[in-house]
Amino acid sequence: MLLTAAAQADGPYRVIAYVAGWSMPEAIDARKLSHINFAFARIDDKGRMGFENTQYEAAVRSLLALKRDNPALKVLISVGGWGADGFSDAALTESSRERFAASGVELLRRTGADGLDIDWEYPGQGVAGIRHRPEDGQNFTEMLRVLRLRLDEESAAQGRKNRYLLTIASADREFFDHTEMDRLHVHLDWINVMGYDFYNSLTETTGHHAGLYASARAAPTGRNADASIRQHLAARIPARKLVLGVAFYGRRFADVDPANVGLNQRYGRFVDAPSYRQLADELIDRSGYARHWDDAAKAPFLWNGATKSFVSYEDSQSIRIKAEYVRKHGLGGMMFWELSHDRDGELLNAIVIALSE
Repeated sequence: MLLTAAAQADGPYRVIAYVAGWSMPEAIDARKLSHINFAFARIDDKGRMGFENTQYEAAVRSLLALKRDNPALKVLISVGGWGADGFSDAALTESSRERFAASGVELLRRTGADGLDIDWEYPGQGVAGIRHRPEDGQNFTEMLRVLRLRLDEESAAQGRKNRYLLTIASADREFFDHTEMDRLHVHLDWINVMGYDFYNSLTETTGHHAGLYASARAAPTGRNADASIRQHLAARIPARKLVLGVAFYGRRFADVDPANVGLNQRYGRFVDAPSYRQLADELIDRSGYARHWDDAAKAPFLWNGATKSFVSYEDSQSIRIKAEYVRKHGLGGMMFWELSHDRDGELLNAIVIALSE
């Protein structure tokens, strides 16, 4: 049975869809969602958040109109994303943090959105080619503290029944090395844990880019969603504040060593990140690609022996198991990147049904 608006409002789990402004779905069933994170606002050279694309404010309003179908739906504006610069400068000083927070309040006033999702990839790291500083971690905490204060003040001034929401997207390992996760979470309503992109163009081998657990032959340095969640819990972040992220897209590698049907093997080149829609329509048990299941990792993958191509991805089976994991560990729900990648609601339905069982 699919979750209705009323059931979601009363239920314990969040179902959060990222919606990309450059790939707006033709139709959205708001009854299956508790929240939408609209991507992305950016930071200008004066440290203020806003939309570079003039059509994005209208897109946010179109998402807010979905409340006609689900009055409990909340729409947040996600700020940043991979390769988005400006965070380190915006977080640097007391005055820059106040300016950043003020621009966020103004953005919410102007659009009518329900909150902000901060997606800094990543504090203290330049892997995405962005400016970074050793003090980013401490400054990030202070940035979130000021944002929380200003959003709460604005919520009170407007007499809002529910305060403006503030969330972040988080990762594992190095993200923790350069942040104060044990301190900053108190300023947040929840944390969207990016449980994907563990294997990609930056890794030396293929692997499950969104595996729940480690594959039997994965290197000790391999990443997985369970290890990431455990790192968050070890920082004394309440389980209910953790939302497990899943991927509605895959990662494809070419010129792969054929041992172990391409899993955890060296590859020649990274190809692309096909959507689940593309995978289901063109590749899963098609075009020479055979589906395999890794029961250790609880993850599917595709192998094409003729072309030596490997694809890591998520499907309904792996997502159902992740939903069971969320329930077992008392997490706050599930989010996914991103809605237009689904095919006829297959993966979203898997989330909603499994979380409502």
